[in-house]
Amino acid sequence: MAVVSIAEAWPTAGRPFTVADLDRMPDDGRRYELLDGTLIVSPRPTNPHQEVAMELAVQLRRACPRHSRVIPEPAVQLSATTEFDPDIAVIQREQVHVAKCTVPPLLVVEIRSPSTALIDLGRKKAAYEQFGVPAFWVVDPRVNKASLTVFELAGGRYRQTAQVSGDEPYRTQQPFPIEVVPSALVAGLRTD
Repeated sequence: MAVVSIAEAWPTAGRPFTVADLDRMPDDGRRYELLDGTLIVSPRPTNPHQEVAMELAVQLRRACPRHSRVIPEPAVQLSATTEFDPDIAVIQREQVHVAKCTVPPLLVVEIRSPSTALIDLGRKKAAYEQFGVPAFWVVDPRVNKASLTVFELAGGRYRQTAQVSGDEPYRTQQPFPIEVVPSALVAGLRTD
């Protein structure tokens, strides 16, 4: 795989982007994802975003059984024309040794940001649903309005199974037993 300039990686007119094209994109401080052949470019996550993601990843890692692993920002290839870099994924241990997740993770977590909110709750959620990801969590990291919204696959469709905010705990057995409190995820962002 050779990294090239954006112009060199761009597909010819009339052809959608593929994962192979995406793999050639330069590491230029942006996040490149692919949705149905359309390139999605967003800025790298901010420090507050990463603080919340790290806090949740640590909590998940502590609760994670040996047969699973918690991975930050893995490449999840859903098809030849769709690949995402979720903020956190829980995967089967045997997937740790491959370059990309090509089977559904057990859990995908997206930390909302103003630039990605509509895509995360709309098209990405639909793509993860179709791919068969059993659980999809969306964290809103606003300090005074932190929340966690949980979707679980049932009959091939996501249904919202929980929405908690502030000090309200979310307890689940999927993908393993854990309790998450939204206010604890943003505690490192408080200045008081």
